[in-house]
Amino acid sequence: MDFSLSQQLNSGRSLIGTLITLASLESAEILSSAGFDWLFLDLEHSALDIAAAQGILQVVAGRVPCLLRVPLNDEIWIKKALDTGADGVIVPQVNTAEAAARAVRFSKYPLRGGRSVGVSRAHGYGEGFEPYIARADRETCVVTQVEHIEAVRNIEQILAVEGLNAVFIGPYDLSASMGLMGQVESPPVLEAIDTVWEACRAHGMPLGIFTLSPARAKTHLAEGYALVACGSDTSLLSQSARRLAGDLSASVSQKEKTR
Repeated sequence: MDFSLSQQLNSGRSLIGTLITLASLESAEILSSAGFDWLFLDLEHSALDIAAAQGILQVVAGRVPCLLRVPLNDEIWIKKALDTGADGVIVPQVNTAEAAARAVRFSKYPLRGGRSVGVSRAHGYGEGFEPYIARADRETCVVTQVEHIEAVRNIEQILAVEGLNAVFIGPYDLSASMGLMGQVESPPVLEAIDTVWEACRAHGMPLGIFTLSPARAKTHLAEGYALVACGSDTSLLSQSARRLAGDLSASVSQKEKTR
């Protein structure tokens, strides 16, 4: 990687990624070589733990930047996630400016924040301690999720928090918070997403979003979203397997018809 993820976000580029939910080094290695710009390691909604995440980071090191989504806006979780050497954290359910400020504080060293100092993979197990400390606050990405209608209502105050690198929309939880579970294409949900998009554009804040639809991902890329995560390791495996099995079954059926 020629530039850190934080530098890429500041460049205005649209970065394409996908979710990693499996504790499989092989599948992570394959995805890291597939051409994605970044990978989203999900510690919130998968069986991944910190040890598995660090193993994945060791396998994909130098190929593609990785953000770890922690299970909650918690000092210990954020500290452990960053100590793995991840490029940053995605913090879920950040609905207020106070919660956003807390995520930044847990992610930055004193005097900017309150991240405690340890010796871990991020620090080269001690060998790279000083260089890491010197660049960590500058290069560590703090991405807060907008996935509740309360966060939409508070978006202006959230964006005013110093130290955020990007905001990331979780459309499924957002739709649920609006009483429209899973209806991510419904007009009220799209309107809420547009509200966030307009606010981020006005503030110059990079915006990200998750989608299962390649067509919707292309729309977001055309709109200028900075971080677009499409699908996951499991959905890619499932879709590919079903497509292959369906194609082969169709060939068998066609052959039987011609007998």
